[in-house]
Order: sequence, then C-alpha cells, then structure tokens
Amino acid sequence: MNHNHKNHNNNRTPHFKKCHRRTEQVEIQVQDDRTGMDAVTLKRALLDNLYYIQAKDQNFATAHDYYMALAYTVRDRLLHRWLKTVEQTYLPTDIKVLCYLSAEYLIGPQLGKNLMNVGLYEEARNILQELGFNLYDILEQENEPALGNGGLGRLAACFFDSLSSLEMPAIGYGIRYEFGIFQQVIQDGWQIERPDRWLRFGNPWEIPRLDYIVEVQFGGHTQSYTDERGRYQVRWIPERTVLGIPYDTPISGYQSNTVNSLRLWSAKASEDFNLQIFNSGDFTRAVADKVVSENITKVLYPNDQNYQGKELRLEQQYFFVSCSLQDMIRNYLLNHDSFDGFSEKFAIQINDTHPAIGIAEMMRLLVDVHQLDWDKAWNITQNCFGFTNHTLLSEALERWSLDLFGYLLPRHLEIIFEINSRFLAQVRLKYGEDNEKIARLSLIEEGWEKKVRMAHLACVGSHAINGVAALHSELLKKDLFPDFYELFPQKFSNKTNGVTPRRWLLLANPKLALLITNKIGKIWIKNLDELKQLESLANNTYFQESWWQIKLENKQDLAEYIVQTTGIDINPDSLFDIQIKRLHEYKRQHLNILHVITLYNRIKENPHLDIVPRTVIFGGKAAPGYLRAKLIIKLINSVANVINHDPDVGNKLKVVFLPNYDVSLAQRIYPAADISEQISTAGKEASGTSNMKFAINGALTIGTQDGANIEIRDRVGAENFFQFGLTAPEIAQMKVQGYNPWN
Repeated sequence: MNHNHKNHNNNRTPHFKKCHRRTEQVEIQVQDDRTGMDAVTLKRALLDNLYYIQAKDQNFATAHDYYMALAYTVRDRLLHRWLKTVEQTYLPTDIKVLCYLSAEYLIGPQLGKNLMNVGLYEEARNILQELGFNLYDILEQENEPALGNGGLGRLAACFFDSLSSLEMPAIGYGIRYEFGIFQQVIQDGWQIERPDRWLRFGNPWEIPRLDYIVEVQFGGHTQSYTDERGRYQVRWIPERTVLGIPYDTPISGYQSNTVNSLRLWSAKASEDFNLQIFNSGDFTRAVADKVVSENITKVLYPNDQNYQGKELRLEQQYFFVSCSLQDMIRNYLLNHDSFDGFSEKFAIQINDTHPAIGIAEMMRLLVDVHQLDWDKAWNITQNCFGFTNHTLLSEALERWSLDLFGYLLPRHLEIIFEINSRFLAQVRLKYGEDNEKIARLSLIEEGWEKKVRMAHLACVGSHAINGVAALHSELLKKDLFPDFYELFPQKFSNKTNGVTPRRWLLLANPKLALLITNKIGKIWIKNLDELKQLESLANNTYFQESWWQIKLENKQDLAEYIVQTTGIDINPDSLFDIQIKRLHEYKRQHLNILHVITLYNRIKENPHLDIVPRTVIFGGKAAPGYLRAKLIIKLINSVANVINHDPDVGNKLKVVFLPNYDVSLAQRIYPAADISEQISTAGKEASGTSNMKFAINGALTIGTQDGANIEIRDRVGAENFFQFGLTAPEIAQMKVQGYNPWN
C-alpha cells in the first residue's frame, strides 16, 4: 500500500475553525468531530451520536445506547483509512488483492478491538467514567456476529486482523446470515438450540452497498446455440433469480493505515410481493418468493439431514460465491477492457470446500457471460484459485448428488462434466487405461447415487493446495489426495494456521500483555518472534511473581463468571484444566470426561487422597443434527452434577460445562487456563487453533502428536509439553491389527 498519506496517520491531523469574539479575533484549534482523536473531541462526538443517531439524551440513554454511540464514533475514525485503502489498493491496476472466500467468519466483538487498534481504548474508558459508565459494561452490550461454527471461521477472522495489521490488501467475502450459529442453552444437562438474533438491535459496523447489488440465478435449463462467429455457446435459462445485497464491515489493523473490507452478502427476492395474488386473498402466496429467496441467508449451516437442508446448503454456497465473483469482475472491468491481467489482480483463496463451486462459476462467467474461449478461461481460473483444505475426515469432504446439483445448477453441472472430461483425458495420457486410478481422480463419484466431489473440483481447478499444519499437509499427500499429489506434486504445500496476538493476548489478557510490554517493548504485538526475549526472564523472581499474580486474578475473574452463569462455586487456587472446542468424537471430550470419572473414583476410594485440587472446564457446541455429540454434552453435565454435589469430594474436583461458547467467552477463558487439553485422535485434527490461544496465554499443553500440537512442542521444547496418546502411525498400525475400543 502507498504510505505517502502520512498526514492522515492515526487521523491526528487537526482541522481548524475560526471563532470570532467581539473584541478580538482568536484562532482556536478544534478537531473535527468525525476524525478528531483528543479526549474533548471524542466526548463531544460520542454525545452527538447519542443524540442524533440514537435519539437519546443523557437522561434516558441506556448502556446499549452508549455502546451504539461509541461504536459509531469509532467507525467514523476508521472511515478515512478505509476509503483510502479502497482508493489506493483495490482500484489501482498494479496492486494484487487477496479475495478470501469463506462460508464462516467468527470475527467476534468489534468495539474493543477497534478501540485498541486506533489507540483510543484508555481515552474511551476515561470518557465513559466521566459519564458514569464503565467501559467493560459498555463492551458487554455488543452482540457478536456468530457467523461461524469453530476454527474455520475464527481462522478467517485472525487472517484479516493480521492482513490489515501488516497493511496487505484483502477483501473477505461471505454470507450475512440473519441468524448465526445458534445460542446454546443447557436444560437438564441437554443442549437446546435457540436462534441467534445478533442483528435484532442493529449493527453499527456494517454499511449496505445498495449500488453493488448483483443477481444470482437458480434452476431452469440450458439451451445451446451457435453465435454470429460460428462458435458453440450455451445459454442458461434460470427458473428464479435472487438478489445479492452486499454489506461491508471495516476490518482494522493494529496501529495501521490499512482498513480492509469484509463484504457479506444478504439474499433478497427479485420480486418480493405479488399484488395480484395478494388482492385475490392468498396473502401467504403473495410473499412466497420473498420467503424462499431470503431463506438462503437466513441461518448458518441449516441441518442437512434431509433433502431440503441439503438443497439450502448448496444454494447458500453458490449464492455467496456467485455474488463475490461477479463483484470482482465488476471491480476489475472498471479499469480494464480485457481479462488478460485478471489473475495478476486477484488471488482467490477458497477456505475449505464450501466455496469450491466458485471454480465452475468462474468458468461460466468467463465463457458464457464474457465470451472467452474455454482454454483461456481455464488458464485464468487455475491461476486465480488456491485451495485450503481443513479436514482429514473423508466424510467431511462435500459431495453433492447429481440430481440435486443438476436441479439447482444445470449449467454448472455441464461445466463440471466438461472439466472432468478434459482432466481425465490428461490422466489417461499419463497413466493409460488405469480404471481404478481414473475412478479415484474423477470429479464424479460413481455408485448407486452419483455425486460431484467438491474437493476434487478444488484440486483440479486451483494452482495451489495447502494443508494447515505440517502433519496435516503430509497426510493430505499420503492419505487424502495421494493420486492428486502424484499427478500435481508442485501444487501442494503447507501453511500452518495461526492466531492473532492482538485479540488473544493484547485484548483478552491486558494485564499479561502490559507485563510483557514493560519488559520487552511493544514490537511483539506485530512480531511474535520477539517473545523469545522472555526466556531471559524465566528465572527472574519478580517476573515470576507478577506472572502468577496475573494468572490468579484472571482465574478469580473466570470463577466469578462461572458462579454467576452456572451457580457452581469453584476454587481459583485449583488447577484449571480446560477443553473448549466444538463437540466432535475425534476431539475426544468423552475421553476427558472418562478421565474425570477416574479421578472421582480414586477420591471416593480414598477420601483422604492428597491430590492437587482440579477444576475441569468444558465448553463447545454440538451440531444440531449430531446426536452423539449432544449425548456427550449430556454425559459431561450429568457427571458434573454428581461430582459437584458429593461432600466426599469437596473442592478437590469440580466439573463445569460453560454454555454458549463463543469469542467473547473464549476471551474470558484462555487467560485463566493452567492446562490446555488437546487430545484429538492423532491424524484427525487438521491443525487446531485453541492450542495456540492457550499457549500464548501461558497454559501448558496436554496433547497428542496431532495438528499444530507437534509444531508447538517443537517450539516450546518437549520438556514443556505433556505428550499423550498414540501417534498417527501407531494408530494406523493398530487399525491393521484390529482395534477394540473397550480394551
């Protein structure tokens, strides 16, 4: 990015207004209410927004009104940098932009992060204190956008924090779900799902871009024809059209001039009201199109255990990908009259297989809409797309039945057949008529129900394929995609996941962050390698005592939250042994609770047993249709109910399941952890990111040699890592010999 606009650094350039008095002319410096950074201007802007946007004066304003007013005040101070980022990076022809396609973005609460990034956190605290409010209470008013299920969406959010902090231009594309991941309530030990109405009070961070609405088609049929130049062409005649409305959210960087955009698409009906049908008395059918169309962006991950759920998921994925690719092309054609430089302008990264339909959609847009020949369009598509795989579970790799796919996207199915035909012709040239290999590589899975393999489409249509941890990337090549690796070894690489230290240490654990900064300076906030300087303080008594005092205070804060939300009174001096992540059998929360039962039985056998008091804390959501995962939650809560009420146990052992795990709750938990449970079955966890968030807050890891655990162990040293369980090769050998879970 061009940094010549130094006058606008941190928006601290004052604007001047002349004030006239009767006896003399005096020039008074008054910072503009939209951009000024001093305390007086901020307070005035806050109260103006309270009055003119929230329509409240101080006598009637609620804490939520103050949150909204402060959010608008901070957003104003981001807008100048945001627009400059668009002008100087997105639009110029010579600057490449990352376009990140992801079905999930777990960006978390924005106010605290943005206050920190623009350097106004303490000023806001002081101003609110003057007005009789606590900043912490105001931050609690924010409904975080829970537009993700777990590590996939949080990784996307961490990427964008880092991209903006490092001043690298990027646009995130996704879905503006009306209802995010469900609110989890625990009733009688069972998970109950409630709608997540995160938009019910409005969202001060987003800006609708009604001038960039696009159309997305579904269903219908295709017609072939010959154009005026004698070329074979195909015309898609859709059954229905849906409008995609973009909403932009600024993603700021830490003390950075770059503010990138998160563009989320909302679905609206092209004709949302039929007056003739309404006047005939059929009021429900008059708005049927509106309901069907807007269902597309209604909820994150609809239950796909039935046909309707599968159809809606495919609609969601195609909808946001089509909107996003059309948006890129519109942007590109503002300054270009051919597609020759398209792949030099945009790098399109698909976050797992959900956006893989983008490869077929790009071909449709280039070939059918913009009339490029097939080979040129395919070259552009392959050079643009990169594919990040996030799973080693073959059942998690998306496959769509040909019937469903052809019904919703008839033209795309034809394009996929053509891609497959040309690809398999290359395979035959290299391997001959090796039918088994051809079947394994084909984009179409044979069987009683033929299916489109979306991961295969991503592998063929991308120039780069990466895993998200060293072990994961090796297993991709060895187990998941061995035939593709043999065919395209140059495509495969590793990119180990990461987390942003700005949210997970600086914001979540400010006391520890301040201790570190006082010792080694601030550079670590943007370069974590600087934390290596702390090794020299490992035996420093003052540093140790300060560290442990901060840890104790964080544990006391979490203990207070636990008693308020669950009624369980825990001992802050006990060992906080924590496993927080989405519920899944391979993550083995059930193994952890079996260990808890073992500890309980030992105490019951010997009530005078001398053990370190331990509080075992769980958190995480189970997918609504994942019955076994929900049963594990019930087991954890049932065990907790027995142990926490047994007088023989007392404070030696407590068990807590914290409901509704999200980014806000995670920021409370990580700083208080003593032990990080990372016990997934080796070879199943692609990377994991909770392991990193725990580690950055000083927790010790009990973990298998799986995902990024291995790389954490390499960095911190084997002596500081508590290795558990079998390795991936040992598990493979056990399966060959015959595995008996009971043994």
